[in-house]
Amino acid sequence: MQTVIIEGYLTANPSVLAAQGTGKKRASFRVLETTRFRKADGTPGERTTGFNCICFNEATAEKYIGSFARKGSRVVIQGHVENDTWTGKDGVEHYDMRLIVGDIRLKNRREASEGGAADGGFGRQVQEPASGYDLNDDIPF
Repeated sequence: MQTVIIEGYLTANPSVLAAQGTGKKRASFRVLETTRFRKADGTPGERTTGFNCICFNEATAEKYIGSFARKGSRVVIQGHVENDTWTGKDGVEHYDMRLIVGDIRLKNRREASEGGAADGGFGRQVQEPASGYDLNDDIPF
C-alpha cells in the first residue's frame, strides 16, 4: 500500500455520521490542496486539487475532527487512496477516488484572545522554550 501526504484547507465543516447497522462514527470532508509552480516561460502558475477524505477511526472522527476542524482549517493528512466504481439507477457507471485518513493534524494558529467560550474553553497554549526566547516571535529577516 502506498501512503499519501497532503496539506491543504477544509472546504466545509466536516460531517460526522453514524453507520446505520453498527452505530460506529466516521468523519467525511473535502480538502483542497494548491500547488504553485513556474511555467517554462517563467510565468507563475497554480493547480488546485480536491480530495474527498473519510476517517473511519471513531475516536478521531468524533473527538478531534468533529470538535476542532472547521471550514478553512489548515490540515496535514496522511492516508491511502481507494477507488470505488458503481452503476447508477440510470445505467451510468460512476467512479470515486477518496483518501482514507490514517492520521490528521490541524495546523490552526489561535491567538490567546480567542480562548474562552467560543472554542469550548480551549485557548492557545504556548509552551515556553527552555532557552528563554519565544519561538513564536516574528523573524526579523
